[in-house]
Amino acid sequence: MKKIAFTLAFTGISFFCLAQQSQFGIFAGGQASAARYSIAGEKQSVKSKYGFQLGAGWKIPFEEHLYFAPAAFYSLKGFEVDLNKPSFPPDANAVHNDIRLHTFELAFLLQYDLSRQPGHLFIKAGPSLDFQLSGTEKFRKANGDVVDRKMRFGFGDYGRYAASMLAQLGYEWPGGFYLFGQYSHGMGSFNNADHGPRIVHRVYGLSVGHYLGKKRKIVIDTRNRQ
Repeated sequence: MKKIAFTLAFTGISFFCLAQQSQFGIFAGGQASAARYSIAGEKQSVKSKYGFQLGAGWKIPFEEHLYFAPAAFYSLKGFEVDLNKPSFPPDANAVHNDIRLHTFELAFLLQYDLSRQPGHLFIKAGPSLDFQLSGTEKFRKANGDVVDRKMRFGFGDYGRYAASMLAQLGYEWPGGFYLFGQYSHGMGSFNNADHGPRIVHRVYGLSVGHYLGKKRKIVIDTRNRQ
């Protein structure tokens, strides 16, 4: 029982210390988004659209140069696709579709600082869960008819959930500002319809951010006391 209590106490103190040393920041930036869109294994022609991301993140010490850096952010995505085969969604007769998506992402990243200097380069990488909140699509049929509507989400339509791998390369300044370029490589399709297209996100972006407040450090005196 004493060992369990000691372990719990030690764990609690460790998390408290990490929380005291962690940094919280906000970031925003522009991005170009597209998709890998394939029908029956055949890649379709896709044109990217511009959007932005806005969110917040943490930098929590893990090891000497390594940090846990989770983030939560809104991301405006979209793309245009030319369809040379029947595709549902959006419609079996569609030949072109213009999609705009509002998404929310939860990223679980590890950050590695390339130097211990106050100003330094860093890299981040890790998985992200992507929630499709809402969207619109404007598609043109083979007969020339154009349909402009809200995207339909469900088991037989577009899916609400997707997953990606994120990679970032950036620089932190001593004053708390940071800049990073980001690439998001979609791993899971956000189409649920059987025999429908496989649609995965591809996003490139550049963002700036700032850590709020000052980083607090805890120094523990480990010298033997007489």
